[in-house]
Amino acid sequence: MQVNLKEHSYEILIKRGALKELGRWINSLWTPQKIAVITDTNVAPLYSQTVMKQLTAAGHAPHLAVVPAGEASKSLKTAAELYDFLAEAGFTRSDGILALGGGVIGDLAGFVASTYMRGIHFVQIPTTLLAQVDSSIGGKTGVNTSKAKNLVGTFSQPAGVLIDPNVLETLEMRRVREGIAEIIKSAAIADLHLWQQLTQLKDETDLLYHAETIITAALEVKRHVVEEDEFDNGMRLILNFGHTIGHAIENTAGYGVVSHGEGVALGMLKINQVSEIKGLTPMGTTAQLKEMIMKFHLPTELPNWDENALYQAITHDKKARGTNLKLILLAEIGQAKIVEIPLIEMKDYLKEAL
Repeated sequence: MQVNLKEHSYEILIKRGALKELGRWINSLWTPQKIAVITDTNVAPLYSQTVMKQLTAAGHAPHLAVVPAGEASKSLKTAAELYDFLAEAGFTRSDGILALGGGVIGDLAGFVASTYMRGIHFVQIPTTLLAQVDSSIGGKTGVNTSKAKNLVGTFSQPAGVLIDPNVLETLEMRRVREGIAEIIKSAAIADLHLWQQLTQLKDETDLLYHAETIITAALEVKRHVVEEDEFDNGMRLILNFGHTIGHAIENTAGYGVVSHGEGVALGMLKINQVSEIKGLTPMGTTAQLKEMIMKFHLPTELPNWDENALYQAITHDKKARGTNLKLILLAEIGQAKIVEIPLIEMKDYLKEAL
């Protein structure tokens, strides 16, 4: 799959067993150089040895950097540690970074690559379903602060993305479901055919069996939107369906307590519930969403709903413009729309979502 952008286009390779072809793939993109393989403590024992051997055999000089697994590593503190790692290893602007991991590693490594020496090239090798269908493409990088998720970041496109569905076999089921939430989102906002495919699947295991087809379909949604609106000023906002409330849930619960996918599932359901009440979305849409979310064992209720804390988190949402907020709602299953409301009105949405 090719992502075609005005100033930087790149290829996404989706293939079972692709990780074993990494050396040949990377040589189609880069000349021999130093490559920082940035990964975490969960992924390193599984795949770092394979990656390092592939890169060495292909004529590169790989350097392994392992950070603690979890959302807490997606921080300016960890980024600073990685800058020091690169500097001590003598990395220059003609060297590169390979992000090996889930969304946290992809966002963190991409952010480091885009800011070290004002930018060096990088590739993404996502190892979670969530990263494979969402965060690894599109060029958004970033780190969290105590105030909000992804508050500090850049737009920086990778040189390429390699997706091997076989690596999903090592994922615990909660992490698989996290990615399924984003697949449900993609279908709900822009692909009725994908939605119908999901309705025909039995469960998470069935989805993984059809991983190449489902991943490709979800990425087609994102590819199309990113090509239309690379810098998130218009149409690309529809990819944030469920994220306004979802990110706030993640933030207020404490990063890692509620996963990104769980937050998105809850966010989609809650915003759609209110949207139906207000007559902005057809009745019955929430019931369809809930059925889909429940089939893949994602949450439909948040035990501790603190509307004031959620609202404070939402005030830092990047979709806010001045005193207004752009909400992503469903015109129907398979089609999203953007509705701008006064930010203060979000308090009423949160009350009605209880």
